[in-house]
Amino acid sequence: MHIAVKSLAAAGMLSLAASIAAAQGTVSGTLSLEERAGADRGDIRSAVIYLEPRERAIPVNDVPSMRSRVIAMHGREFRPHVTIVLAGGSVAFPNDDPFSHNVFSNVDLGPFDLGLYRRGATRTATFARPGVYPIYCNIHSMMVSFVVAVPSPWATEPDDAGHFTLRGVPAGRYVIHAWHEHGAREVTRDLLVTDSGADGVQLAIDARTYVEAPHLNKFGRPYSLIRDDRY
Repeated sequence: MHIAVKSLAAAGMLSLAASIAAAQGTVSGTLSLEERAGADRGDIRSAVIYLEPRERAIPVNDVPSMRSRVIAMHGREFRPHVTIVLAGGSVAFPNDDPFSHNVFSNVDLGPFDLGLYRRGATRTATFARPGVYPIYCNIHSMMVSFVVAVPSPWATEPDDAGHFTLRGVPAGRYVIHAWHEHGAREVTRDLLVTDSGADGVQLAIDARTYVEAPHLNKFGRPYSLIRDDRY
């Protein structure tokens, strides 16, 4: 009798696990950049697509690897150029160059200034709120990076043809977001994900008004021209 009960309980657990797995689908589609004729083409691979759940009941699995990321400073560049982190997570900025860097962001979402530090040192910033954080070096004006803090683990960058896939998405209602640094604004739209997912999602970012322009330093002033790179 006890064996039969245990067998039924085990079968029930397996059935529940199977139903939960079946309720997780795949969201896939294509993202495009609408650019004006003659403009330099933006790299579609540096776009970010992510889902924001509209329903509190949607289970959100923790992804520890998305809570702690790294952007290295190497050869007067931030590497990678775009980084995705879960909101509330942190990004470490190790200095691999033989001179100093000063990492900062003045965005209203959460400004920070990591100060000036030399090779071999690492300092870390936390990104508490979802959104896009432009990252700069106060010494080298050509150094630009973006941290995109997302509210869920369903986030990705597209391939060079703009195709993207988000796996393991529970059924429910979401807002799908698409961002690119050349876009006039972030694209959002409501999305219903069924047990089988949502395929063929088409997104387009309007980049026709994008014009590359220099950014200001952490004091809100233009960068000084330095003849010799002392840092």
